[in-house]
Amino acid sequence: MTDNNTFYITTPIYYPSGKLQLGNSYTTVLADAAARYNRLLGKDTYFLTGTDEHGLKIEQKAEALKMTPQAYVDGMADQIKELWQLMDISYDQFIRTTDDIHEKAVAKIFEQLLAQGDIYKGAYEGWYSVSDEEYFTESQLAEVYRDADGKVTGGKAPSGHEVELVKEESYFFKMSKYADWLLEYYQSHPEFIQPEARMNEMINNFIKPGLEDLAVTRTSFTWGVPVPSDPKHVIYVWIDALANYITALGYDGEDTTKFDKFWPANVHLVGKEIVRFHTIYWPIMLHALGLELPKTVLGHGWLVMKDGKMSKSKGNVIYPDVLVERYGLDAVRYYLLKAMPFGNDGVFTPEDFIGKLNYDLANDLGNLLNRTVAMINKYEGGVIPALNSGATEFDADLAQTAAEVIAEFNANMAEIKTADALSAVWKLIARANKYIDETEPWVLAKNELGEKLADVMAHLAATLRIVAILLQPFMTHAPKQIFAQLGFDVEDMQIANLNFADLAAGATVVKKGKPIFPRRDAKEEEAFIAGLLTTSDKKKGRAAIEKAKETAAAATDDWNPADTEMNSSKDALVEYDDFDKVELKVAEIIAVEEVPKSDKLLQFRLNAGDSQDRQILSGIKKWYPNYSELVGKKVVIVANMKPRKMMGRLSQGMILSAEHDGEVQLTILPDSVVPGSGVE
Repeated sequence: MTDNNTFYITTPIYYPSGKLQLGNSYTTVLADAAARYNRLLGKDTYFLTGTDEHGLKIEQKAEALKMTPQAYVDGMADQIKELWQLMDISYDQFIRTTDDIHEKAVAKIFEQLLAQGDIYKGAYEGWYSVSDEEYFTESQLAEVYRDADGKVTGGKAPSGHEVELVKEESYFFKMSKYADWLLEYYQSHPEFIQPEARMNEMINNFIKPGLEDLAVTRTSFTWGVPVPSDPKHVIYVWIDALANYITALGYDGEDTTKFDKFWPANVHLVGKEIVRFHTIYWPIMLHALGLELPKTVLGHGWLVMKDGKMSKSKGNVIYPDVLVERYGLDAVRYYLLKAMPFGNDGVFTPEDFIGKLNYDLANDLGNLLNRTVAMINKYEGGVIPALNSGATEFDADLAQTAAEVIAEFNANMAEIKTADALSAVWKLIARANKYIDETEPWVLAKNELGEKLADVMAHLAATLRIVAILLQPFMTHAPKQIFAQLGFDVEDMQIANLNFADLAAGATVVKKGKPIFPRRDAKEEEAFIAGLLTTSDKKKGRAAIEKAKETAAAATDDWNPADTEMNSSKDALVEYDDFDKVELKVAEIIAVEEVPKSDKLLQFRLNAGDSQDRQILSGIKKWYPNYSELVGKKVVIVANMKPRKMMGRLSQGMILSAEHDGEVQLTILPDSVVPGSGVE
């Protein structure tokens, strides 16, 4: 039984059949951020990752390369470890299913389940995907092949991989025996599967239709753990692979110290495609063994391209090492942890990647650091003054924002909602940049208001201290670089009990700060990333676009207004050429504030994919009293509207909203939509 001061987190163990791409890396970077965060809270943390090295596909891969399976997986495991080293993954253990301690434990687990009647011998006939290491019934196949007589001859799994008919003797696990228990466990432990929608999917798609017994051995290949009492059978992947989470801790071995300390796991992180195995097979297996279940299985979405999931066959794969080499590790880690909304898919585009680098990192964070260091050198002789709140009318709000951000950050990180946690940090960054504009240090210096000026410098340094400490789970270099430029002690960076007021005065900043995130030429870098994709698929994409344009043009030529029953709510219809002049774009809300002396207006700062953020005023204050909750939301704006002044403030466009019966709602778009995208 774990205590509240331990934290055990795992990734799935990766199947080493090829080079890991950016989407594969997300799970491990996410787990690393959670592990680093809990260490910074002072928790005794254990972070497990590794490789799943048995199975027919590995045997076939090795044979094709004229290697032994062991030699093949040894090379692949080294390759994956090198990637994790490049990505600064702070795992505590890298388990391999070919490890002797794991294989012995798996054999013992199988024999125990067999002896107590949970496993029985039978015969299996069905469709098997080598690539997926999974059996399918005919009704589960995404595509079925039939001969001229209508007989099924093959097909494709939901993943798109080919299946083959398998007939062999097999041992089966009595999953059906535990279906009612599992449903009751779900109901009494709603936190077990996250997000909640995944639980409904498991119940409706797999448990309610009838849970089938699971084939757990194979006889058609030998690369795996043999059943001790029947060695012609090899223990199938899901018992072998899933057991790693406990065998790594020494379960049922000579030294169970780690198992006794860290089990049950706090979090199993997995991709949504393997949630079923971790939330149906694994809990039943643990229950049969008399063990506690992990506290939470978090099934995250995929990092996809515009044309779907990253796939070598589509030619749309991006590899993390290429991005790290060109843009630095922190930029890549930040992107992965910010671009993926909790539980949902994130869409990778060159524009979004470079946009986050330029706007979030170079503009917002980088400029705040550069300006602060430069001003402390210029106005304070390079020494950070003591923090004395209240010298300016804006001090209290900045300190209050910092306190709220720390609380919001911790709440989100407790649930591993990294995108939301980072959005909270950027609220503080935005508030600090606004604080500079409000206090106007250059005016204070000109008017020789030295005490106020010193106070402003101290508040900016205190803010950057908080920001750097909170960014540690996500970035492994920038936080220390920020501390170094401000002259702070890098040993004093714990998140536990973090407080804005705990600024140590007297630190000396560097003479000239070096930008930690240099701004990039957007078009040049977007072209570079686009060039990493295969040419053939670009040509296909262009051809599809041209075809769509031709189809649309033909449809327009044939259309007659008299043929439609649509009626405009206005007296006159708008000509297409007139409407085509309106540029609608997706924009992300970066900051929101009230407009003084106005009962209606809110002032928005938005990222619409332009070279700099834009400001738009909107009269929706009445309907959004908690307007701070809009930060991070994606909306539609009219981007090419002529700027105008409202209450003395410039408004650079219009945010679209819907109105019905006197109620107004903004048009909120899904998190996966990329800022700057056109709306058509």
